[in-house]
Amino acid sequence: MRIASVEDDPDQAELIRQILGEAGFECESFANGADFLRALREQAFDLLMVDWQLPGTSGYELVSWVRQKSGNMPPILFVTSRTGEADIVAGLSVGADDYMLKPIRAGELVARVRSLLRRAYPEAAQEVELIRRGNYTVDPHTRAITLGGQPVQLSPREYELALFLFRNTGRLLAREVVEQAVWGRAMGAGSRTLDTHISRLRLKLALRPENGVRLTSVYSHGYRFEEISAAEAEADEAGADA
Repeated sequence: MRIASVEDDPDQAELIRQILGEAGFECESFANGADFLRALREQAFDLLMVDWQLPGTSGYELVSWVRQKSGNMPPILFVTSRTGEADIVAGLSVGADDYMLKPIRAGELVARVRSLLRRAYPEAAQEVELIRRGNYTVDPHTRAITLGGQPVQLSPREYELALFLFRNTGRLLAREVVEQAVWGRAMGAGSRTLDTHISRLRLKLALRPENGVRLTSVYSHGYRFEEISAAEAEADEAGADA
């Protein structure tokens, strides 16, 4: 499911993107309403999150415009620091489907997003979205990972780390981001906990080019997990043999 988040605060935008990404959603951020409306000409989103206080076009105006042009879809969640009843009523009256008060709490955000999506897309809610990369299939519902159709046994923490990597394929992931997502906190510069778990995953899951993936360590930053083609795998093998 693709989610658009219109939020002018860069830190808040990154927080929302990280929370939703870890929950398995694809989230694209926009700093203002104008940028979002330009993107809407060429892209479709399954849910819209709107901060009420935006530069230029306000959240109120943006929601009103979307409802006039697109009807009841997509579902809209507006985010506000205003606690007054009149403000909340105004947001819901103009077309928002739900609201959430700042500061954002991860569990509440994911729960509200999933609730809106279930109501808007009941058929999709019945389907389990499998993650397929190379020769691997990850089932977030059963917490199972298979390689070539064969199940691979992982510890709960190893599974959480693998799931985070598979959900963030192609992204350069800072160590602190991975640690926060999997352990709930950054481990500090001297910790080797992440590296140890990465080594175990490489071994248990056989994370190698011949299985259609590549996991690389990026010096002084973190890791990148990628899905690669057969041609890229052959090139990697040829380079290793050279």
